[in-house]
Amino acid sequence: MGSSKKGKTKIDWLQKAREHWSYKGEKRPPFAIEPKENQRSVWDFPRPPIIEKVSKTVIVNHKDTRIVDSRNALAVLETASPPTYYIPKDDVDMNTLITMPNKSSMCEWKGNAMYWTLKEMINVPVAWSYLNPFSEFEALKDHIAFYPQHLDCYIDGEQVRAQSSQFYAGWITSDLVGPFKGEPGTGHW
Repeated sequence: MGSSKKGKTKIDWLQKAREHWSYKGEKRPPFAIEPKENQRSVWDFPRPPIIEKVSKTVIVNHKDTRIVDSRNALAVLETASPPTYYIPKDDVDMNTLITMPNKSSMCEWKGNAMYWTLKEMINVPVAWSYLNPFSEFEALKDHIAFYPQHLDCYIDGEQVRAQSSQFYAGWITSDLVGPFKGEPGTGHW
């Protein structure tokens, strides 16, 4: 009986979290910045999120060490957030990373996340992945996403700016306009 109740509580939480948003990419809020030519508004990204294949070169460095060099990334696009980039493990120097066994989180769309750190920054999460993502995000299996807050991340040579957050890890490029989730005053989004 306890297991059934726990399962129902988790399902209720997921459903409530998924329905929480008023804006779902169909209409921009009045405070959204109007995109210029060759720009995209994060308020046009959908909710639920979608996955977009990325053929641009994605580089992730830490100091003088190259961690990622990929042209096979996946970007998750979600209302109000800059894209997060997921890199196939085959394009990641896995010798630079170790798992953080006591850190995890739950995404209402993707499932349970595990976290990674650099061997030389043992207590700082620099990446995360989904060992068993929900079926809608199965494409993210065997991919790792990186925090630009702690690393030097580039898309086609442009260094990205980190999303203003210690939890969210969107990559802000010059072709995106917000405001972005995580900035001061956005906690109610």
